[in-house]
Amino acid sequence: MSKYYFTSESVTEGHPDKICDLISDHVLDSLLAQDPMSRCACETTAEPGAVHIMGEITTTADVDYEAIARSVIAEIGYTKDEYGFTDRCKVTCSLHTQSPDIAMGVDRSLEAKQADSQDIGAGDQGMMFGYACNETAEYMPLAISLAHQLTRALTRARKSGEIAYLRPDGKSQVTVEYVDGKPARVAAVVLSTQHDADVSHEAIVSDMIEKIIKQVIPADLLDADTKYYINPTGRFVLGGPAADTGLTGRKIICDTYGGYAAHGGGAFSGKDPTKVDRSAAYMARHIAKTAVASGVCDKCEVQLSYSIGVAQPVSVYCDTHGTGKISDDAISCWIAEQFDLRPAAIIDYLNLRRPIYAATAAYGHFGREDGDFPWEKINEPAAKALVALAE
Repeated sequence: MSKYYFTSESVTEGHPDKICDLISDHVLDSLLAQDPMSRCACETTAEPGAVHIMGEITTTADVDYEAIARSVIAEIGYTKDEYGFTDRCKVTCSLHTQSPDIAMGVDRSLEAKQADSQDIGAGDQGMMFGYACNETAEYMPLAISLAHQLTRALTRARKSGEIAYLRPDGKSQVTVEYVDGKPARVAAVVLSTQHDADVSHEAIVSDMIEKIIKQVIPADLLDADTKYYINPTGRFVLGGPAADTGLTGRKIICDTYGGYAAHGGGAFSGKDPTKVDRSAAYMARHIAKTAVASGVCDKCEVQLSYSIGVAQPVSVYCDTHGTGKISDDAISCWIAEQFDLRPAAIIDYLNLRRPIYAATAAYGHFGREDGDFPWEKINEPAAKALVALAE
């Protein structure tokens, strides 16, 4: 019997980095709502008393960036002076248009220039990964799935008033014990939540275990040996940007698979779909999920790589980690046959020129069933073609 442990973390929407992701994606959505062809690479920073929005934006849309930032901050719940950061903070912007040297490669791909067509090129070079496994109903690794459920539960309990002393910032961490490659139990849970100054540590520990953890994690995954670490320092009153500077794109592992799969390093939030950091990562997830849902493999990791200004991917790679009923090479060929991986084709296939991105900015971009996320849908004809290939 082989045994190992794997840990993943999540953060609430009130975490400083997630505030920045949310502002950046709300900016993107506001642009796309008016001008679907907008080019956007929006970064946000947050610190005590201030937010700064910067980046490259080319659009015909007319949006109020400051109003967007204040609205996001208020919606998260930073409205009280004692938090040290509120929707009344200073908001500044430093935005300019996309570099013409980059735009010339995105507007028309290398292949388009050679063939006199209008196909667009990738907005940057890089490698993107998608992953799926059959550990959960949403085809995600168990640890990151539970970690996201915990932070969402924290936010619900705060906003509903069920646990009145909660403040917006918070983190979760879940360690899953695997036996012979299958998740067997939850070995440890770390839950850190910002709170009012007048609540006792003992009350927080009791509430977090009884009202959050045990309501989220199935009872058959918890046992007498499960360890709980609740606000381990003993105090978490000062949080959010008042305690730690935030930055867009600094929680990319929370955004994806909790470290369970490879990551190319590119962030998602604030980027329009011509940026393959985002669109190709979504497509790779869609392909991997379709492969696992077909039953041909238990796990699937897909890598797509691109060169700036070139439409076709430089490489396509598949790894089923030894769980495939057919070879990884055969699945790679299936990918090439079933899916058009040019950026423009991905954008059309997943219908990505829409204001759908703010909903992804917290609690993960994958495994979501609470919104319109086309990359989470299974391509049934492609799945059937993969099954036929395996027969």
